[in-house]
Amino acid sequence: MCVLVCGGAGYIGSHACVALAERGHRVVIADNFSNSSPRVLLRLQRIIGAPVECERLDLRSKSAVARLFARHRFDAVMHFAALKAVGESFAQPLAYFENNICGAINLLRAMHEAGVARLVFSSSATVYGDPQSVPINEQARLDVTNPYGRTKLVMEQLIDDLCGTDASFRAANLRYFNPVGAHPSGLIGEDPSGIPNNLMPYICQVAAGRRSKLSIFGDDYPTPDGTGIRDYIHVMDLVRAHVAALDYLMRGEGNLTVNLGTGRGISVLELVHAFERASGCSIPYEIVARRRGDVAQVYADPSLAHRLLGWRTRLDVHAMCRDAWRWQSINPDGYQRPLGKLKSLPLDAIETKA
Repeated sequence: MCVLVCGGAGYIGSHACVALAERGHRVVIADNFSNSSPRVLLRLQRIIGAPVECERLDLRSKSAVARLFARHRFDAVMHFAALKAVGESFAQPLAYFENNICGAINLLRAMHEAGVARLVFSSSATVYGDPQSVPINEQARLDVTNPYGRTKLVMEQLIDDLCGTDASFRAANLRYFNPVGAHPSGLIGEDPSGIPNNLMPYICQVAAGRRSKLSIFGDDYPTPDGTGIRDYIHVMDLVRAHVAALDYLMRGEGNLTVNLGTGRGISVLELVHAFERASGCSIPYEIVARRRGDVAQVYADPSLAHRLLGWRTRLDVHAMCRDAWRWQSINPDGYQRPLGKLKSLPLDAIETKA
């Protein structure tokens, strides 16, 4: 199949491109590179063993999205392109609504007009807000606590409405918990711009000497060690679920909304100590005030994904930390520097149509 991967140069999108290519699918990336680097495309070429086609565009431009669908005949779409920092979403809610919601509406409209009727959507466990109990299953109350989570919930609802009015349209809403880790090659990984908003890349940057210490937001939560508990999932397990979801949709088995997590909660301090063991590095940290919008503990009941998709996680927290550290240690400055023999390849060696 030919699969459009929106945000395919980003952290999760790039790993999804690898998983799709391994299944023999043709991938076309659409990305505006606002939070990613064109150097990702060179890394993907090395991993996949073939050039990766990419079109530079912003989903907020209706005309650009329409031209994209006029140039290609897609069989399905995976949609990862979104702003995703909880704290930033409080400061810039309009930017989040415009990018995440308006951009996705333009994509859905173009899909409808082109007759592309299969969508795998990157949603989030933030739609659950502060859960009443854990583990969380898909029937739990939806109660977002931040603008970022609200954009994901609105898009889920819009997608569900579209599925309800168009019998031919099929979609999978995949509610991520906390993706971490990197491709085992160390060629691609999470490279946040500015100060990391997520725990694992911050730990990695402390280990690499880019930051002096880790700030832990609160140690007075009602958890065993007082720090927040989350469900961390290896990005390679996560993207396997995307391919399984796409297979499910292509078989015509209906729509689905599933949690993607391990089903086990890990505290901030537990993750810090696991990383120290996996990397051999010491991670200095300090306790600071709680962060607005954070909750005490969130972890998944992933049994529905196992039942419908035949999917479950394979990689444990040691593998998550090991692969994250391999990525960071090979790429201390992220994608800012070329990698090894790739220095001889110009960035335009891979097609990036304007």
